[in-house]
Amino acid sequence: MRQDFRNKRIMILGMARSGVAAARLLADRGALVRINDMKTAAQLGEALEPLKNVPGIEWRLGEKAEALLEGMDTLVISPGVPIESPIVQKARALGVEVIGEIELSARISRGRLVAITGTNGKTTTTTLTGEIFRAAGAKTYVVGNIGYPFAAIAGEAGEDDVVVCEVSSFQLESVNGFRPHVACITNIREDHLNRHHTMACYAAMKKRVFERQEPDDFLVLNWDDEGLRRAAKEAESHVVWFSGTQVPPEGAFVEEGVIMFGTPDDHVSLCRAEELKIPGLHNLENALAAVAMAMVSGVRAEDAARALRAFGGVEHRMEFVRELDGVRYIDDTEGTNADSTVKAVEAMKAPTVLILGGSDKKNDYTALCEAIVKSGFIADAVLIGQTAFQFERTLREAGFPARHIHHAARDFRGAIELSRALAVPGGTVLLSPACASFDMFKNCEQRGDIFKDIVKGMVTKGA
Repeated sequence: MRQDFRNKRIMILGMARSGVAAARLLADRGALVRINDMKTAAQLGEALEPLKNVPGIEWRLGEKAEALLEGMDTLVISPGVPIESPIVQKARALGVEVIGEIELSARISRGRLVAITGTNGKTTTTTLTGEIFRAAGAKTYVVGNIGYPFAAIAGEAGEDDVVVCEVSSFQLESVNGFRPHVACITNIREDHLNRHHTMACYAAMKKRVFERQEPDDFLVLNWDDEGLRRAAKEAESHVVWFSGTQVPPEGAFVEEGVIMFGTPDDHVSLCRAEELKIPGLHNLENALAAVAMAMVSGVRAEDAARALRAFGGVEHRMEFVRELDGVRYIDDTEGTNADSTVKAVEAMKAPTVLILGGSDKKNDYTALCEAIVKSGFIADAVLIGQTAFQFERTLREAGFPARHIHHAARDFRGAIELSRALAVPGGTVLLSPACASFDMFKNCEQRGDIFKDIVKGMVTKGA
């Protein structure tokens, strides 16, 4: 039974894409919507265009949110608002329900919900899962943390449609009735400790993706993640697994180079692992997670295999940009934590200049720096952002030669130009910062876009 929001008094805090989409979704359903943001309407500009002349919306922009809570039934918060923030605490003290856009959208949508979270791999897995459902003929929406708000399609998704939703730990803070029919956690590694403070709290947020599931739902987990094996004991749903290195009791795995789904004794073949266009063990694991979600949803093996063979990857994730003067340039700006960059480093098979650093999320980079040394293919590290000196110290402690540690000459362009000067023909320049981007950029996509623009604008030496 979907929730009726007619005449409900709802305040939406934060007018980024998800907040704007939520306001439109609620107004279309007869809610009395109050929108609020620290920025004024003039500062928000074109972002508010979808709300122009929409009845039922009260604009309270540039005002303090705390003064606007009286009389509200529900507060819908942006993922950027921590659940322990004063505005949330005040709302709860006033008896105002607090939810996020993901929770709101799930209460309205009639589509079959597939939700994916995890520290690394969730965007590639989400995108590929959507492609598999499309190959099977299902009308499919790919939404959530991937960049397109769930609220933008929640009202139009029908019962036979599939909604594949990437969900971050920030979004999972504000769910309470969220119940995907199929949920997946790709892995849990150290990340976002500046927000969640401890690994236990961070892991607890990730596990919220399945806490409302029931026995007729499915939970897809990484067999190679010991923490997720323990987490499976908390699930009420049917647990299936994926593994790129072992054969789990039930799920997606590789046997003699072939991607399989089922049990060790009863399984179907999809395609050879070498047919995947996306490189690396981590991308094989992403593909296996997508296979598991599709197969438990009734997708035919041949449809899943066709999508696997066709999938070319996701922008900003180990994306080949160009080759110039014999040097390959790779954009992995979405490598925003240590574990993700470890996987990128392990995929390097030629002398590589690695661009590292960014805004500080209070993470420990010891294991990453040790992996850089162990790799043998990272020739130089060019350091940028708030964490540059932390990386220098940690790299030195791990045994990386000091003469191969470089600070960017002046700015991001300087870092790229320095990396070019250090690179050798046959080698690689890899942007995989292991950090968020907010110290220098609006988001990591902007960081990747600027990297690609600069690289594509460089001319060959001697031209």
